[in-house]
Amino acid sequence: MVSSHAGLVLLVFCSTCSFALIKVSESESEKEKTVIHEKEEEEKQASLPKAQSLPASADDSSRDGSKKLPEYLIVPVSRDHKGDLKPERGARKIPSWLQKVLLGMPPTLSSDEGATNKSKLVEVRCHMDKIYVRIRKEVLKSQDAYKYLTLGSCPVNHADKDYYYLLQSLKTDCGFKVQSLPDYLSIRIFLHYKPAGPVLREMPFDIPLQCKYYRLFYSYKVSFHPKLQGGTVYRVLKPNSSFTISPLDASGNKIFGQKMYNLGDPMHFEASGNDRTNYEEKRMYITKCFVTASQDPYSHPRYTVINNQGCMIDSKTSVQSKFLIGGSKMVQKFSVGAFVFQQRAPTTSEQQFYLHCEINVGPSTPTPSLKACNYDRAIGKWKELYGKDCVCKCCESTCLSAELEEAPNNIISSYSWKVDFKAGHCQ
Repeated sequence: MVSSHAGLVLLVFCSTCSFALIKVSESESEKEKTVIHEKEEEEKQASLPKAQSLPASADDSSRDGSKKLPEYLIVPVSRDHKGDLKPERGARKIPSWLQKVLLGMPPTLSSDEGATNKSKLVEVRCHMDKIYVRIRKEVLKSQDAYKYLTLGSCPVNHADKDYYYLLQSLKTDCGFKVQSLPDYLSIRIFLHYKPAGPVLREMPFDIPLQCKYYRLFYSYKVSFHPKLQGGTVYRVLKPNSSFTISPLDASGNKIFGQKMYNLGDPMHFEASGNDRTNYEEKRMYITKCFVTASQDPYSHPRYTVINNQGCMIDSKTSVQSKFLIGGSKMVQKFSVGAFVFQQRAPTTSEQQFYLHCEINVGPSTPTPSLKACNYDRAIGKWKELYGKDCVCKCCESTCLSAELEEAPNNIISSYSWKVDFKAGHCQ
């Protein structure tokens, strides 16, 4: 038997408004009211308008309706409004220029910026460090046309049956005119054709060429995911070394500023560590030292004074070049006789130098791989500064490198000094 108090639910749907009209009897249970209320909420959500993507033109969209974006767009500096993207509180409307950026719409260019040369008689290709120019042979009637064709002042350097080629580095002295503009770096040059002879059968011409290297781009390239590497620590290219090399005066005091030596004077140096407490029972070793006229340790000319894992090889040439005993084995003092490079001597009365050394830390007892050996010219033998002289025997041949407990230090460079080699001489 059906209860007389059964609720009557009437659902009337409106097709135009998408809403539900619900009538529930007063005697309906609370549970039934809850179920009906949930249905009402679901139908209200269904009636809300669906989110729509930004409209795209038929030409710029694919068949599935997705937006096709360019790989990048060139952006003039005057149209780059990055200040509008500064973080602020609250919500803001997307600026119209940013909407165009998101849709891949290129900024308006002037007629000069957007102009293209459709002629294939002369073609130019600009690279980061080169320019490639080719011109069709049919433009020029003379078989010797290549003799009179130049890119600035540089001649034709290649040819085939159809083209003359002028391939040049932008660093060559062809006559490139470089101009830095707000939007791009401009490099200009002329393609000249100047036939010689008492008569002309072809008219000479000068064609201006230009390469533009734009500064700003909007990139739309996808699928670029930077990969973070973990677990490995890489040493920086130019580390802050814990060792220094300092020039000293004759009394052993450090010299600050540039020092001037006379040719033949002893030049004193000291290699030391900034933190000596970490190297108890250790000793500093200078395995190699050389002098250059440039701050670049890989430059030439260079002169080696210490080599072969700690042999003062310049001590065989100059009595002033030698390792010196110091107050600590973690401080290595040495001297070198002042000299100049012969090939530069005629050009100036003084020369500037830099000292570059490789410094290692090892056990306090020297080995053939870690030592400080001077050549004693009086007895014609090598002698170690603190230990046994037998470790210096390999100084006349090749000393093997050591297997260090820690990575060796990179090249350490000193401050510069100058040598005056005409002081005291008659001019």
